[in-house]
Amino acid sequence: MSDTVQIVFTPSGRRGKLQHGISVLDAARELGVDLDSVCGGRGLCGRCQISPSAGEFPKFGFKSSLSHLTEFTAVEARYHEKVRCLEDGRRLGCQARLQGDLVIDVPSESQVHQQVVRKAVESRDIEVDPVYHLYSVKVPEPDMENPKGDLDRLISILEQDWQLDIKTYDSGLLSSLQHVLRESDWFVTVAVRNSDELTAVWPGFQDKLLGVAVDLGSTTVAANLCDLSTGEVLASASTMNPQIRFGEDLMSRVSYLMMHPNEADELTRVIRFAVCELLEELVGASHISATDIVDIVFVANPVMHHILLGINPVELGGAPFALAISDAVNLKASDLDLSVVNAAVSVYVLPCIAGHVGADAAGMVLSEAPQRSNEITLLVDVGTNAEIVLGNNRHLLACSSPTGPAFEGAQITCGQRAAAGAIERVRIDPDSLTARFKVIGSDIWSDHSDFHHQVTGICGSGIIEVIAEMYLAGIISSDGIINGALADQCESIVPEERTFAFVLHDGDVEVRITQNDVRQIQLAKAALYAGTKLLMKRLGVAQVDRIRLAGAFGSQIDVTRAMAIGLIPDCQLSEVSSAGNAAGTGARIALLNREARNEIEGLVRQIEKVETATEADFQEFFVDAMSFPHGIDPFHSLFAHFDKPKLGAGESASNIGRKRNRRRGKRMKDGQAK
Repeated sequence: MSDTVQIVFTPSGRRGKLQHGISVLDAARELGVDLDSVCGGRGLCGRCQISPSAGEFPKFGFKSSLSHLTEFTAVEARYHEKVRCLEDGRRLGCQARLQGDLVIDVPSESQVHQQVVRKAVESRDIEVDPVYHLYSVKVPEPDMENPKGDLDRLISILEQDWQLDIKTYDSGLLSSLQHVLRESDWFVTVAVRNSDELTAVWPGFQDKLLGVAVDLGSTTVAANLCDLSTGEVLASASTMNPQIRFGEDLMSRVSYLMMHPNEADELTRVIRFAVCELLEELVGASHISATDIVDIVFVANPVMHHILLGINPVELGGAPFALAISDAVNLKASDLDLSVVNAAVSVYVLPCIAGHVGADAAGMVLSEAPQRSNEITLLVDVGTNAEIVLGNNRHLLACSSPTGPAFEGAQITCGQRAAAGAIERVRIDPDSLTARFKVIGSDIWSDHSDFHHQVTGICGSGIIEVIAEMYLAGIISSDGIINGALADQCESIVPEERTFAFVLHDGDVEVRITQNDVRQIQLAKAALYAGTKLLMKRLGVAQVDRIRLAGAFGSQIDVTRAMAIGLIPDCQLSEVSSAGNAAGTGARIALLNREARNEIEGLVRQIEKVETATEADFQEFFVDAMSFPHGIDPFHSLFAHFDKPKLGAGESASNIGRKRNRRRGKRMKDGQAK
C-alpha cells in the first residue's frame, strides 16, 4: 500500500499527492480548495459535503473509485437520519478519509466563496414579434341547432374576429377546454403559435405571455425570463453547470463518456435538472405562474447541445466530429423532462454551425450581426473551447480552437473560478516591478490603506492581466521565460525548483505565478490565435477591423491585456470591445422575434466551416503564436499605446537569430512556391 494518494478537486482543478488516510476536508485545506465547514469537523453542520467520482480519468493518469474513501461513518449516518438527508452519492468531507486515488467534486453550496456567474443580461433593442401571440374572444355558446363542438366554435370565432387560420392544436387542451369555457362564461384568452397552432387557453382576460432564453454553457448556465409582448426581462437566474464533476472542459466530459458509456443518461439528467431549478427560481423571483410560460429557447455548444437532447456526444471526440443533428430543433418541454412548466411548452434550440461551433456561436452571430457590415469583424467566444467567427456581409467563416480550462483558473497553481476574493485585476510598475491588484467583491486596489479583503486565489481575467503585465514589465520574455536575473532587484521573483516564480500576493493564501502557469497560458492563447489566423488566411485578410469578445469570461477580459499576450490579433484598440453574453442575447432575440429564427437558420447554412484539426497550417500558426504577443506579427497598434518590453531572459541573441532564420526560410519557401 502506498503512503500517498492522488487527489483532484473539481471544479477548482486543484490536485496533489497527500498522505494516505487524510480526511477530505483536511486535504482540501492543504491544497487550498474552497470547502466550507463551521463545526470543526464534527459532522454537525453538513457544509463540507462532497461528491466522489468513479471511473477512469486518463487526463489525471489514474482510476477513481468510491472504494477509495472509508466506509460511511456513524456520524454521517446520524446526520443523514436526524439532521438533513444526504443526497445520493454525497459524503461529509470531515468524515470521509482517502484510501486511494480520487476525483472529488465540491458542490457550489459547499463552497465558502460562491462562484460569481458573470452572464448578466445585456441591454438591447430587439424588435418584438414572438412566435406566440395572445387573443381574447367571446365563444358562442352551444345550442341544440348547432352541433359543433366547443373547440370547433373556438377556432371559428378566432378566424372570424382575428382572421386566424388555425390548422392544428395541442391535444392537451381537450381535457380542460370545456371546464375553462364554462368557468369564464365563454370569454377566454388563447395562445397561438405561428398564427396557426392553438396551444393554450385561459379563462377571462390574460395579458401575460412569457418565455425563457437559456444559455447552456460548459461552466455556467444562465436563463432570462422575458415578457413576449414587450421584450422586457422580468427575472434572471444562473448556476454552475453540475457536469463539471465529470470533466473541467468539454473534451474531458466526452472522454469520460468514452470510458463510461452508460453514464450518458446521468449527464443528461443533471443538466435537465439544473434547467428545472433555474425555471423554478425564475418563477419564484417574478411571482408568476409557471403556466404563463409558453416558449423556451436554448443556445449551447455542440457537446452541451447533444447532452441536453439526450444524445451521447462521443462522436464529437474525434474526426470528422460528426453532429447527430445540426439544424434547429423544435420540441416540447415534456421531451426534455422540464416538469416545472406545462408539457406542451415549445422548446426551440438554435442550429449548430459545425462539430465544435455550436448553437451558442449561432446566437453570437445573431446578436452581433457581422453579416450586416462591410467591416471585417472577429467574434470570439472565449472559453474552454473557443468559438471563432470572422467575416463581413460578403463572407463568414467559423472554427473552434481547443484552448482548455486554463483561462478559467484550472491547471493554474493558484487559479480558481470567479468568486469573492479572487484576484481579477493586476498592474505592475515597470520601474519598481511592484504589483497591485483588485479582487472580486472589492473596488479598492491592494496598495490602498483601506484594502483588507481576503485573497483566495486568481481567476481567469486576473491570470491574463498578470501575464500581460509581467511581459510588459520585462519580468517574462517574449518566449515566456521568467527572468530570474531580476530576483536581485525584485523580491517578488523567487526560485522554484529549476525555474522562477512571481509572488503576486504573500498573505494567508500565497498567490504566485509559476513558469508552468505561464506555459499553460501560452498554450491556450496560441491555440486561439492560431484558429483566428487560419480564418484570416482563408478569408485573405492581413488584419481585422473590429474585434468583439463574447462569453462570461470574454466579457471580463481587459482587451488591451488580452492583445498584449497575443490572445487576439493586432487591431485598433478603440475597435476592440466586449460583447457581453452574446450567445445569451442571441437566445433572447430568437425568443422575441420569430423572423430571427429563420434568419439564423439560413445564415448558418452559408457560413464556411473550417476544421482546425485537419488544417496543415494550424500547427505553424500555433508555434508562432506561442511567443508574447507573437513570434512574427508586429502588433503596431498595441505598441503605439505601450512601450515595447526590453530584451528579456529567454530572448538571447541566438533565439533572435533562430527566429530571423525561420522567417528568412519561410520567405524563400514562399518565393520558390511562386
